[in-house]
Amino acid sequence: MRAELRDTAGALAKLLWREHIVYRDRVGHVVIRGEHVQRWISLAPTGGRDEVLIRAGRILDGGTTAPARSEAVVPLSAGTGALAAVCRRLLADAAADAAPSAPGRAR
Repeated sequence: MRAELRDTAGALAKLLWREHIVYRDRVGHVVIRGEHVQRWISLAPTGGRDEVLIRAGRILDGGTTAPARSEAVVPLSAGTGALAAVCRRLLADAAADAAPSAPGRAR
């Protein structure tokens, strides 16, 4: 499963961003970093055999990562295109959470 996650992450990274870094973190999750957009995506195995937990968040000033802003469990068999669509939705959620709210509007 770990090798499959690494391969899937590499394919997703190419669909999501032209510039990216793919690596394995300390706990074994595969992380895709898009420094130029200040966002990250991680893929982690779940208890399900064919499922992956996808999490998205921001990269803070100085290069550290903020906690995940959104996450979803998706079957790996859905295919790279479907996984990329989920990643884009999660990244959009993370971007919306990071955007400053307009004056006078409650969040």
